[in-house]
Order: sequence, then C-alpha cells, then structure tokens
Amino acid sequence: MNTVIALLTDGGQFLRPWLTEIATAMIACLLVVFGSDINRILRRHLASTNFVVRTLVFILVNAFGYGFLIVSVSPWIAGKLGLVPSQWLFCIVIVTFVFIGAWAQRNRAI
Repeated sequence: MNTVIALLTDGGQFLRPWLTEIATAMIACLLVVFGSDINRILRRHLASTNFVVRTLVFILVNAFGYGFLIVSVSPWIAGKLGLVPSQWLFCIVIVTFVFIGAWAQRNRAI
C-alpha cells in the first residue's frame, strides 16, 4: 500500500508545475462538450432576430463569453487543485478527465 501511495504522491508532484495548464484544459474540455448545447439554445432564442443581432450575440458569447470563462475560471480551479494533497491530485485530475470524456461520449460530443 505504501508503494501505491508513493506512486500517487510522485504523480501529483509531477503535475504540480502544470496546474494552470491542466485547469485550462479542463475548462476547454467542458466548453467543447457543452458548447454545442449553448449555441443550440442561443440559436433557438435568436432565430427570429436580425442577422446582425445574431452575429453580434454569437461573437459576444463565443469569443468573449467563452474566453472570459477560460481566463477567469482556470486560475480559480488551478488554485483549488494546488490545495489538494499530492497523493490525491493525480487521482482527481485523472478522474476529472475520465468523467468529462464519459460525459462527452454519453452526449455524443465525440
């Protein structure tokens, strides 16, 4: 059991320098999975509006909305991941990406 804990701790220590990138990847994966649903909802609500309004909303949501979400939420997630003990960090990162991948598979995003 000590060997497993040591391997998990080493894995967590290996990931620590890249927590910002890992958090950004998590948010990007979530946006890939949910982006089509968000765009579908926008399309449904904006179907009867002017082309210019639809285009502006598309730009605001996709460029600025998603960009703001990535820029603002990623550091927060990286900070929270930084508080996790190393032996759990590796497990949490792996389980999170597996969960997002399973969710994407279930929703036919991949």
